[in-house]
Amino acid sequence: MILVDVHAHLDFPEFSNDVQDVIERSKAAGVAAIICQGVHTTSNANVLELATRYPLLKPAMGVYPLNLPNVRVNDEQDKDFDRKHAATIDETLQQIKQHAHKIVAIGEVGIDLHFSDDREHQVANFTRILQLANQLHKPVIIHSRKAEKLILDILEDAKFTNAVLHCFNGGKGLIKRAVDNGLALTVTSNANRLQHFQMLAKMVPLGQLLTETDAPYLSPVVGERNEPQNVSYAIDVIAQQKGLNNQEVARAIFMNYQKRFL
Repeated sequence: MILVDVHAHLDFPEFSNDVQDVIERSKAAGVAAIICQGVHTTSNANVLELATRYPLLKPAMGVYPLNLPNVRVNDEQDKDFDRKHAATIDETLQQIKQHAHKIVAIGEVGIDLHFSDDREHQVANFTRILQLANQLHKPVIIHSRKAEKLILDILEDAKFTNAVLHCFNGGKGLIKRAVDNGLALTVTSNANRLQHFQMLAKMVPLGQLLTETDAPYLSPVVGERNEPQNVSYAIDVIAQQKGLNNQEVARAIFMNYQKRFL
């Protein structure tokens, strides 16, 4: 079975001691590609370096929305973001542009209204990222926590469809809107214990689904560090929800990955 993980963070400190072992376990499990997401300029550089060492890793460069210094956050002490390496939006876009030929996507990017109510700056930043993605003809991998409707509004206004909604928590109406707009949505590796993503797996046509782990997060086992090999749990859930066998689902997901990113 050929598996693909379109959203992981193997440059994070959680993998600093055993990233090679994690990648070897991924290969042994049948993972053929892992899209590793950058979350600020230092992370982007680390992702590129990792991808040169491990061909299984496909680099994406971006900026987590709360990492940008022009975005006000509700609590500077919160651990959901990292502003120690916070380059400006201009510097980040320039870095992405400079290395565009090396990356398969722009990500992780988006809007987060859970830890920030600064809608104005986040929308402005995200709009500029979409403009660059259009120029570079790159897909965008989007974070949309508590901003699912806003993200869809922006994508529709921009007529931007080359996007993957990572860990999308919008309700059925928003999922349908995303599908109608031709967007791709991910089923997560912890969907085995989350009814929302089981519902999403059932609703979204197979041709618009992708699988992800968000490693080291979203583990199928509570309290354990997640790894790309666990993307097989997402395949299990899709197969169960659609009444297909795992081989059929894995084959379709890999084809979706190729169409979006290669």
